[in-house]
Amino acid sequence: MRAIAPAAGSTIAIDCRLDGSAGSGLAEDVLDGLTRPFKELPPKHLYDERGCELFDQICELPEYYPTRTERGILERDAERIVAGSQAAELVELGSGTAAKTRVLLDAMADAGLLRRYVPFDVAESVVRDSAEVLAGAYPGLEVHGVVGDFERHLDRIPAPQAHGAQPRIVALLGGTIGNFPPGSRRRLLRQIGALLGPDDALLLGTDLVKDPAVIEAAYDDAAGVTAAFNLNLLRVVNRELDADFPLEGFAHVAFFDRRNEWIEMRLRALRPCSVLVRALDLRVEFAAGEELRTEISAKFTRARIAADYAAAGLTLAGWHSDAEGRYALSLARPSGGS
Repeated sequence: MRAIAPAAGSTIAIDCRLDGSAGSGLAEDVLDGLTRPFKELPPKHLYDERGCELFDQICELPEYYPTRTERGILERDAERIVAGSQAAELVELGSGTAAKTRVLLDAMADAGLLRRYVPFDVAESVVRDSAEVLAGAYPGLEVHGVVGDFERHLDRIPAPQAHGAQPRIVALLGGTIGNFPPGSRRRLLRQIGALLGPDDALLLGTDLVKDPAVIEAAYDDAAGVTAAFNLNLLRVVNRELDADFPLEGFAHVAFFDRRNEWIEMRLRALRPCSVLVRALDLRVEFAAGEELRTEISAKFTRARIAADYAAAGLTLAGWHSDAEGRYALSLARPSGGS
């Protein structure tokens, strides 16, 4: 763990659980995903530095409603969420720049409750930068950043502080839970549930089922920013694993799977190509029209969320949605908790 000089009376610590090699987890995922009968890669690898920049642009597009809708719900209901939880600590999984989280932190600070923020993200520079900004913005705040993969390193999240046994909120925002298929989703929720004490809460952001045309437009914008974001994944593999994917040989595809009620992003080979991933000594063949899946993003109903919580030993305890029913923030508590 590396400590950083405190600012404005705050303290900062960064606990890095990755080995510093951007390609380590990527190598395993590429070897696994590109040797399957249906090729796929996990969406977490979309978010290198360039990918994060492109995603920030996506969030500002007129077609992309989830980010601004989630923020609107937080701005409207953060005070009520904080009052109901009495949380002194916020743990955020996939924290990113913590832009939306500031709304919750402000509400906690205004209520005189805020003591500690625990940002958890795979990108060390993002965790470090947001920690320094927030430590300066909230005097006396303890920031304990964790750099890791929340599929592997949730056990590295620090235990709650004993501030009069005040509760904490664990937040997973941005619809990230939708990137996991049902079995993996429930497994992750069980792992998150293990972090919660009887009075703690999970705050979960989920995109809701709606007109498929609205959903598809959000993932295939007219300006082509999402296409560039998706294709950037091939650039990541080329750079980190010395591969030779021809970016001009693939096209972005996004469609809503009505049976599973999720959006899929894929990359479609425009012509036959043979790709060498030199770091793995792996040759991968693509037929013309063959697709590589890069993301699923499940859309939810309230009943589906409640069922997922129940399967993970959690109980739906609060529901906050926008007027159009496009997006929801839900609160869950351990079953049998107060």
